[in-house]
Amino acid sequence: MRADRLLSLLLLLQNRGRMTAAELAEELECSERTVYRDAEALSAAGVPIYAERGTGGGYRLMEGYRTRLTGLTEGEAHSLAFTGMPGPAGDLGLGSDLALAQLKLHAAMPDALRERAERVSSRFHLDTTAWWRRPAATPFLAPLAEAVWESRTVRVSYRRFDDTRVERSLDPLGLVLKGDTWYFVARPTPEPGGAEKPPRTYRVERIGALEDTGRPFTRPEGFDLPAAWSSWAEEFESSRYTLRTRVLLTDQGAELVPVLCSPRTAAQAEYGPVRADGRREALLTTESVPVAVHEFSRFGPDIEVLGPPELRRAMARHMEGAAALYRGDPGDRPAPGP
Repeated sequence: MRADRLLSLLLLLQNRGRMTAAELAEELECSERTVYRDAEALSAAGVPIYAERGTGGGYRLMEGYRTRLTGLTEGEAHSLAFTGMPGPAGDLGLGSDLALAQLKLHAAMPDALRERAERVSSRFHLDTTAWWRRPAATPFLAPLAEAVWESRTVRVSYRRFDDTRVERSLDPLGLVLKGDTWYFVARPTPEPGGAEKPPRTYRVERIGALEDTGRPFTRPEGFDLPAAWSSWAEEFESSRYTLRTRVLLTDQGAELVPVLCSPRTAAQAEYGPVRADGRREALLTTESVPVAVHEFSRFGPDIEVLGPPELRRAMARHMEGAAALYRGDPGDRPAPGP
């Protein structure tokens, strides 16, 4: 909206001092021609804004002028929880609200505090995306967030972990950003006269379609989103790490456990005494035989699997297959048959 852009332009000049039309256009995500028109509109409205020509020129406000239009709208107040996280705020449709809210807060600060806040923001940055990954597409995140804000029931088409599709009527209770992955906690909508079911956790990226029904629901009394998430996350991790393995590790292998295994496997590792051959027995808990083969094969000769038997056999097949690839000259092995 033009009114928001005009206010943003005014607050940018108030907070930063002189800025060129190009700098303002980049901040406001508009053209320089639009900046010229907006500056003229502010001047016509009585705002003491001046254009300085030549090198080092730009727009500035009259010395000592400060606007008091710093009240936050409802959307801007919602966005403050994402201060320092413009990416997630943008995912939720709050990017422009957050930018304007931050400008208003800076404008309302005394000079000393404003300078300190600007110094902190220029020295610390939060990037929630892991290396070599792009965040999953979440086209339904913003409408889902709106349903969370307003406590409205939604109908979703959801892809389960086995790729089957299900239709669900849900009362969304909250959103959680774990690393760079969005989840939402929702209660299955109770049937008329039916018993209320406990909340469950879903991945936002698996939503294939979403319909906001417009029907309001009453949140469960005393529902605590952080506590619900912590409980579910602990249960989820525990349910995946169920394979207990016995291994022998060299000194080098023991040092590699925190590097080559998952953090949970490394944290739960139990080590026994050193044997006569210099190796140490250890108990390592991991997710499954395929995951253990993938992790343990990277240790090379610094690990030997003692059990369970199915894992030892799988490791033997994997290592024998890898060794066969390196016998003889590269490319000499015949292609596998049909």
